[in-house]
Amino acid sequence: MAGTVFTRSCIVLCLLIHMAMCQECSQPCDCPAESPLCPVGTSLVLDGCSCCKVCARQAGEPCSFLEPCDHHKDLYCDYGVLSDTETGICMAQEGQTCDLGGVIYRSGETFQPSCKHQCVCMNGEIGCVPTCANNIRLPSPDCPYPRRVQIPGKCCEEWVCDQIPQEDTFQSAMAAYREITDQGVQSESARDNCIVQTTEWSECSATCGMGVSSRVTNDNEQCQLERQTRMCMIRPCHAELEKDIKRGKKCVRTPKSQRGMRFELSGCHSIRLYKPKFCGVCTDGRCCTPHATVTAEVEFRCPEGDTFRKRMMFIKTCSCHHDCPRENDIFLASNSRRMIGDYDNDM
Repeated sequence: MAGTVFTRSCIVLCLLIHMAMCQECSQPCDCPAESPLCPVGTSLVLDGCSCCKVCARQAGEPCSFLEPCDHHKDLYCDYGVLSDTETGICMAQEGQTCDLGGVIYRSGETFQPSCKHQCVCMNGEIGCVPTCANNIRLPSPDCPYPRRVQIPGKCCEEWVCDQIPQEDTFQSAMAAYREITDQGVQSESARDNCIVQTTEWSECSATCGMGVSSRVTNDNEQCQLERQTRMCMIRPCHAELEKDIKRGKKCVRTPKSQRGMRFELSGCHSIRLYKPKFCGVCTDGRCCTPHATVTAEVEFRCPEGDTFRKRMMFIKTCSCHHDCPRENDIFLASNSRRMIGDYDNDM
C-alpha cells in the first residue's frame, strides 16, 4: 500500500513538473545579446527550453527547469529535496570519490587545493584549471632577463625585469632572437629572426581516462613563448587489459581499440569515430606509458550544439618500466620520461 502511494506521488510530481516545463517554453526565445560570464570551472549550458545559454548551477545549489545543473560534471536536479515542485537541488550522480593528498572529495564536487587551481572530482578522476595566467614573457631589449616572483599577499606570481641574468633562469635559456646588425638590413618579421625552441610534452595528468599535458614553444608567427596543451588518454578506465596478455608474457604493451569509439570531454563527444592505441598493463609491477606519440586535432560536439577543436595525443608505441607515476594525483604525477617521435599531424 505504501509503495502504491509513493508511486502515485512520483507520477503527480512528474506531471506537475512537465506542465511547468510546457508553460515555461511556450514563449518565443528572448535571450540577452551576449552570453553571461561564468565563474572559473562553471559550464555555460542551454536552459531547459534549449533557448538561452546560462551559467550551470553547481552541486548543492538550487536549480530549476530554466536554471539547469552542470551536466558536464554529472550533476542533476533533484526535485524531491524541497517542497517546492519547481525548485530542486543540484546533486551528483553516484560515482567514485577522489583522493587528493589524503582528502576525499565526492564525485561532482568542486574544490580548490590551492589558490592557483580550481578542480572538480568526476567519478574518481580529478580535473583542474589554473586560476593564474600561464603566459610566458619573451626576452626583449627593454627586459632582457624577465622572471616571475611571488608578491607577498598575492596568490599569482608577477613579472619583474632584471638587467643582470639570474643563475639557471628558464628565460635566459629560451632567448628567442638572434643579434643582427642594422647595416644594410631591411626590417624583417619576428618569424624570420626566430630560433624555434620547444620543450617536451609533459606527462599526461591522468593514468586512465581523459587527461591533459602541456609544453612551451615559440613556434609561431610572433616568435612568442606560449604554453600549448593537448588532451591525452593513456588507457580507458575500468578496461580489463590483463586478458590481452599473451600466454607466457607479463605485459601487454600497446593494445588497440577493436571498435570505433568517440572521445568524451566534459559531456561533449568527438564527431568522428577513432580506433586509438592505448598503453597496456603488466602483472609484474611495471607500468606502461607512451613512448612515441603524434598530436592531432579532434573536433567535439556538445549537447548544446556548440563545437570546438582540441589538440589530442595519439599513441604510436608504449614502453613498460618501473618508473611509474602516482595514481589519481595530477600534482604528484611529475614523471619526465622522454618521448620520441612526437609531431603534429592533421587527421
